[in-house]
Amino acid sequence: MKFQIVLGFAAQALAVAISNEGDRTTDEDPVSTRSFVLPPFPSPFPSPFPSKRTPEPSDLVYIPPSAPNPTDVQIEGFVYGGTGCPSNTVSSVLSDDRTIMTLIFDQYVAQIGPGVSVTENRKNCQLNIDLRYPGGFQYSVFSADYRGYAYLDPGVTGTQKSIYYFSGQTAQASTQTTWVGPMDQDYLLHDQTDVTSIVWSPCGQNGAMNINSQIRLTSTNATAVGELTNDSIDTSFQQIVHVSWQECNSTKT
Repeated sequence: MKFQIVLGFAAQALAVAISNEGDRTTDEDPVSTRSFVLPPFPSPFPSPFPSKRTPEPSDLVYIPPSAPNPTDVQIEGFVYGGTGCPSNTVSSVLSDDRTIMTLIFDQYVAQIGPGVSVTENRKNCQLNIDLRYPGGFQYSVFSADYRGYAYLDPGVTGTQKSIYYFSGQTAQASTQTTWVGPMDQDYLLHDQTDVTSIVWSPCGQNGAMNINSQIRLTSTNATAVGELTNDSIDTSFQQIVHVSWQECNSTKT
């Protein structure tokens, strides 16, 4: 069973440095929340993994003036910890064009029901990403996509929540989605961060981005069961994080 975070920024391969930010509590952060019953999962799902074919000239990535050259952006490493990502359960895949990095979590699964320990109702993961990029640029998280599978009996509610912040800053952005049972299907959904809460990395220095995520199940039915787990197509639960670049003298800040 795998949980994935796909980071949508230009990147190269890595070495790790972690901040002392710790595991921020996500329950107090203001977020935009929505609840719904999801539509049927589309098939086939377009793969986020890099192509193995030889790139063609038409595959060259357009670099907008407000973004750094992808070859100048490097993810030097990541450090992680939590009940949903214990040691040696996270690996990474880098796309051919170095614009997407996929972090694969092997044990990010929440369960609830008779005989299930309460500690299995909620799983979390704190991730620190050390990103190096040219001076004069900064980036932010503006949306996240989620793909996976959920089984929820009537009375069971599932929640996935993530907060994003940069080391040394107090401002943060959040996304949250709620699933309401009954439900037994794959899902694919998109969450946009509130434009008023978009947080930009510091200018003039490299920004270490932190992602604190959790998946949680609650129930009003003592006999009901629920699980937020891996996708039925490729045994992976994915969180795809989209970032936006701008020049430091931009009027966006």
